[in-house]
Amino acid sequence: MKIAMIGTGYVGLVSGVCFSDFGHEVVCVDKNPAKIEMLVRGEVPIYEPGLDSLMERNVAAGRLSFTEDLATAVDSADAVFIAVGTPTRRGDGHADLTYVYAAAEEVANCLTGYAVIVTKSTVPVGTNREVERIVRETRPDLDFDVASNPEFLREGAAIDDFMRPDRVVVGINGERAKETMGEIYRPLFLRDFPIVYTDLESAEMIKYAANAFLATKITFINEIAALCERVGADVKAVSKGMGLDGRIGNKFLHAGPGYGGSCFPKDTSALARIGQDHSVPQEITETVIRVNEAVKRRMIDKLRDLCGDSFNGKTIAVLGVTFKPNTDDMRESPSLTIVPAMVGGGAKVRVVDPQGRREGEALLPGVEWLEDAYEAAEDADLLVILTEWNEFRALDLERVAGSMATPRMADLRNIYTEADAKAAGFEKFVAVGR
Repeated sequence: MKIAMIGTGYVGLVSGVCFSDFGHEVVCVDKNPAKIEMLVRGEVPIYEPGLDSLMERNVAAGRLSFTEDLATAVDSADAVFIAVGTPTRRGDGHADLTYVYAAAEEVANCLTGYAVIVTKSTVPVGTNREVERIVRETRPDLDFDVASNPEFLREGAAIDDFMRPDRVVVGINGERAKETMGEIYRPLFLRDFPIVYTDLESAEMIKYAANAFLATKITFINEIAALCERVGADVKAVSKGMGLDGRIGNKFLHAGPGYGGSCFPKDTSALARIGQDHSVPQEITETVIRVNEAVKRRMIDKLRDLCGDSFNGKTIAVLGVTFKPNTDDMRESPSLTIVPAMVGGGAKVRVVDPQGRREGEALLPGVEWLEDAYEAAEDADLLVILTEWNEFRALDLERVAGSMATPRMADLRNIYTEADAKAAGFEKFVAVGR
């Protein structure tokens, strides 16, 4: 099959590379010439483990290419995937569909024969029907179908998620579209991975409902963590006991400084707005959004208490600022709320993150970037763990504590125990929900 992938952001690039590894001929398109030049040189503009080698292999095999020329990319394509950004619209929380609709119109003008136009971006219910309307108005004579194929990729584990998915969701509006999408995903079907075919509206809703539910699990355990701190319980034991119940499961029950990233904040906001627009308020989702912001503020209070009620004049070492490990993504990361509060309070903040500096330098002004956790901790008044990168999981705590001006630690990812920290020489230690 010949596939055109419109957009080489996180979703588009990972999907395009993985489709080419299935054996399809894939052309990835982007309007950003600098990004296309990077990709043509074999450079990956995002950090995703394993993506560089997979891309190199498929380019070498002649199955994967990159271009700015949309007409060339969609010429004789069997499917055209739209994987452009749908950021939260300022002011009202809606998903901004400007790029999706513009791409649909441009694709319509370039198609020369039948193709399935597939929305890969996360979009509100009704978007694919609007894409269909736009294409028909632009080219009344065009033979095409539309499909909704939401992605469920976790940053840091995206390739494995694509190659071994829990399920593939495909919303379709005709049998011909089903045949094309079935052929595209045939390598997964042959290995018995579930492919769920449904209508367009249900496919669109599945993505939002799934992400809102996962965000709810995270927010629920963070609220339980706050209660655990007051009553003397250990949230790690509580989450383990909960997670062993098969009806609940153990994933997304890890207490921390709040969720972030490119999906949960944007998708919960969009779902809340969809509910309001249709007079069916999504009260649980709205509460999740509010509580998640409160969790971040609670973390700031924790850190301020450790510093003697004031950040002023303190030197603070922060380990990790990306929203999760194994990614360079800073979007909606808790660090974007917590670190500025420390800097604004008069603290000197040193930051160490294996991949966060590229985006973080612009997003976190006023901090010092270092490469080594031990260097950052030297003569510091407080050590804060914000992201659980593997290199922070086995620190020599005695060395860290011994080099600090006042050995205090805030482990906001529950990597270490109070007993370990105290034995290593830390005077004060706080975690989340313990």
